Amino acid sequence: MSFEPTWLFLSLFPGSIGFVLLVYGKKQHRWPHIVAGLLFMAYPYVATTVPALVGGGVLLSLALWYAVREGW
Repeated sequence: MSFEPTWLFLSLFPGSIGFVLLVYGKKQHRWPHIVAGLLFMAYPYVATTVPALVGGGVLLSLALWYAVREGW
């Protein structure tokens, strides 16, 4: 794994978002938020490029939005 400065800086955002979603989901007993939080914290480890990092974040955000909208 290379530590490109842009990737390293951008990887802080999904980890932070994931932590907040996980804590919120645990307090409110909302499974979509808990799962999304765990995925947001884990996917930067496998997304090795900046476009993969941004694309993964967009896809996870859309999946969470859809799950909440459908009432899961």
